[in-house]
Amino acid sequence: MDVRLQMLEAAERLLDASPDRDISTRAVCEAVGVGAPMLYRLFGDKNGLLSAVVDHGFDRYLATKRAAAPSADPVADLKTGWDTHVAFAEAHPAVYRLMYSPAFVEVPSAAQEALRLLRAVLVRCAAVGCLRVDPDVAAQRIMAANIGVALSLVSQPGTYTDSGLSPRVRDAIHDSLLVPLDQVAQPVGTPLPGVALHLAALLRTERTSLGEPETRLLRKWLEELAGPSGK
Repeated sequence: MDVRLQMLEAAERLLDASPDRDISTRAVCEAVGVGAPMLYRLFGDKNGLLSAVVDHGFDRYLATKRAAAPSADPVADLKTGWDTHVAFAEAHPAVYRLMYSPAFVEVPSAAQEALRLLRAVLVRCAAVGCLRVDPDVAAQRIMAANIGVALSLVSQPGTYTDSGLSPRVRDAIHDSLLVPLDQVAQPVGTPLPGVALHLAALLRTERTSLGEPETRLLRKWLEELAGPSGK
């Protein structure tokens, strides 16, 4: 294992054990058995070290998301995605708190990738007629709720002791955004906005004989037809 990775892992262990959620660069160096000049050469300063810890955390988190093979049931994949997010937070509490810290001046680009991966699952949900709103809107609502629950569990475990909290919030959020499967199975009488959302999602996942200008125009019309339900 290279020294840089050793220092990142040592920093994470020290953060997990720290009652005030802070670490010293000296403690990190001592844990690895190197001098301060090595840390400064690799990370610049303490803020550089913590930023690298965040990047390392996102790398591990996104690796699980990228490796997840889509199943035939996008709704089940959506639930699994929520659960793996919370599980990662509980397994790496200190790093997770840093990953979604409000102290960041600029949101890490990896956080945007996590949102894009979630949106991709929601596009699949829309393609089978299960989504009530636009995938971008749904992704923001789900991610915000998922982060909120995860941060609550790892930041205040003594307060949030209900073991069923995460699945209950998950199901409440999903139920507000997803169409029940028994309704999806009855296309006759489906409101026009829902049909428009469905077709818009299919345009993102299926090839057509339309050119790019025509596809963009059709998407614009479908967005207009979806109206407020798509926003």
